[in-house]
Amino acid sequence: MAKPVVPEEGRRRRRPTKRGAVLSERLIVDTALRMLREHGGAGLTVRRLGTALGADPSTLYRYFRGIDDLTLAIGDVLVGRAVDGWESTGDWRADLRALGLRIHAAYLGHPQAAVLTASRVSGRAHEVAADETILGVLRTAGFPVADAVRIYHAFIDQSLAFAALDAASLALPAAARDADQEVWQATYARLPAATHPHIAATAPLLVARMNDSAYPTALDMLLDSAGAQLAGLRHLA
Repeated sequence: MAKPVVPEEGRRRRRPTKRGAVLSERLIVDTALRMLREHGGAGLTVRRLGTALGADPSTLYRYFRGIDDLTLAIGDVLVGRAVDGWESTGDWRADLRALGLRIHAAYLGHPQAAVLTASRVSGRAHEVAADETILGVLRTAGFPVADAVRIYHAFIDQSLAFAALDAASLALPAAARDADQEVWQATYARLPAATHPHIAATAPLLVARMNDSAYPTALDMLLDSAGAQLAGLRHLA
């Protein structure tokens, strides 16, 4: 049975840890992000986290029910970093594009964490605030509720799916990542037109583009589609 999490007001330790820090949820999450960056998902355990913090591992259960609960908090922090400082311009398309790129970039800033968290739903404060913001942009633009939900669904899933895909590549060992990137030049660019006419005709562009994320292009396509729909609604009004 999961241990109950201590309420916020009862969490703070009265004495600092061995490293001289007072434990907090934010300190634990920041330390976990550093451990993920240095050791990957397999290296994040309660015992190792306690050691990194200079605290008894059991103390962590005052803040989180376990590693899975901590994982949700990490994802929420990444979302919070994505929307921190964002301000609406009043242009729904520009606003959604900026939000999408910020979400994608925030996750890629911590690829190991992104692999663990991009597919999760936490219901935590930053996630809820981001969802409220995105839906607000769509509804303020004039999309009916059903359309706003449909576009929101596609928008957020696309953002997180590309974040997970691109983060998984960044999380690979450097040698494996370099080998994958070299395939486009070493293999595709050398296929003869006689057997692979379409690849041969597009090879220079494939080599130039395929090692970059397709997310900005996919995001623009989604927003173009939504914009065309909104223009149709306004025409009928």
